[in-house]
Amino acid sequence: MKIFNNKYVRFSLILIGGILLGWIFFHSSPAKEEKHDHAAEAPKATIWTCAMHPQIRMDKPGKCPICAMDLIPLTQNSTAEMDPAAVHLTKEAAQLANVLTSIVSSQKPVKEVRLYGKVQADERLLQNQVAYISGRVEKLLVNFTGESVQKGQPLALIYSPELVTAQQELLEAAKTKQSQPEIYEASKEKLRQWKLADSQISAIENSGKIQTNVEVESTTSGIVTAKRVSMGDYVSPGSVLYDVSDLSRVWVLFDAYESDLLFLKKGDKIDFTIQALPGTAFSGSIMFIDPVIDPVNRVAKVRLEISNPGAKLKPEMFATGIVHANLNDLKDKMVIPRSAVLWTGKRSVVYVKQSGTDEPVFKIREIELGTMLGNSYVVMSGLNEGEEIVTQGAFSVDASAQLEGKPSMMNPSGEKVSSMPGMDMPGDAKSQDTKSMQGMDMPDAPKGDKNNAPASNTPNK
Repeated sequence: MKIFNNKYVRFSLILIGGILLGWIFFHSSPAKEEKHDHAAEAPKATIWTCAMHPQIRMDKPGKCPICAMDLIPLTQNSTAEMDPAAVHLTKEAAQLANVLTSIVSSQKPVKEVRLYGKVQADERLLQNQVAYISGRVEKLLVNFTGESVQKGQPLALIYSPELVTAQQELLEAAKTKQSQPEIYEASKEKLRQWKLADSQISAIENSGKIQTNVEVESTTSGIVTAKRVSMGDYVSPGSVLYDVSDLSRVWVLFDAYESDLLFLKKGDKIDFTIQALPGTAFSGSIMFIDPVIDPVNRVAKVRLEISNPGAKLKPEMFATGIVHANLNDLKDKMVIPRSAVLWTGKRSVVYVKQSGTDEPVFKIREIELGTMLGNSYVVMSGLNEGEEIVTQGAFSVDASAQLEGKPSMMNPSGEKVSSMPGMDMPGDAKSQDTKSMQGMDMPDAPKGDKNNAPASNTPNK
């Protein structure tokens, strides 16, 4: 009894009894604890990732260790088995990366060919005003380039001794025209060959006066594009005095590269604009395609012929034309936007959205491209109608694939790329990298001490 009367013994007994009671009331079986951990706590766990670096996985919010962006929650509610080669993004990550998709469909391909050229005078309406008799230019009635002339308008006066002699012969033959009509008609025909009108010949014959100068009349209406003589020059039959061009109709000559000639044919409509006439639209049909390629510029001329009321279109004006060529050979082919294609020079790939998933899942696929249609491509093979592809933000998806070590544009086999030196590199890889560095062909350092000092040639004692 003395033992129980000891206060230390009583305190110890009370402590032991309290421990036993606590174990009885608060003890639970291991099976229940295991069931509680997996069934109740697992669904509540949240994983945080980076929108630009999906390989980052954190159990709490914070900053991305690579780009310092705020981490976003990654919810993985889908139980469907994912393709290990596919890239899985959250909806928030896809929105931040501005990833947009569209459905692939068959279309009627239309090739848009852009052409550049100039306005030129119609060569068929360009005429040279020539002298039909030899002599001296006494007077120029048109004195500068660009002046407008009308058909029949006098251009110059020419003094010709031969003309004086021919008129004298005409007056003498007119006296004997009853007895010698052949000589009379021959003298008149000689003057006609020099382009003197019958009215002029009759005036000479009736007046009995010899004209010392002959007028050169314009044979067409238009603009003087070149003046080739000056006053006092001596000319011979056939000498060009002026170049006169009729600008009521003009040509528009476009330069077509040899790669574009396949999509151009005679009769195609070209809509074009003139740089000097903004806001005014023109159109015309192809009338001629040059069959020969310029060996210097590697282009062929494509010609349009259009009317030019008011002479608004002037030679040498710059023109920009567009041809919408229907590619009947590629009818019902699939057409995708140019922004959807990642092109490496040898391979053309797109990212296809996987169906049956709650969140954006994309997988790379190589395709064969056909003709480029401005901002789109014709797909020859590799896609099926109705599939959904990434049309904007494909580079962001490809960057995620590279960082996760999955097949990507530059890594078809899916080699993992580290975004920072020394990150995400297993120990074996580091050691292997070190070995490869050690095995490089480095210049041999001279043997000696640690500071690479030359070793002494004195033998060791």
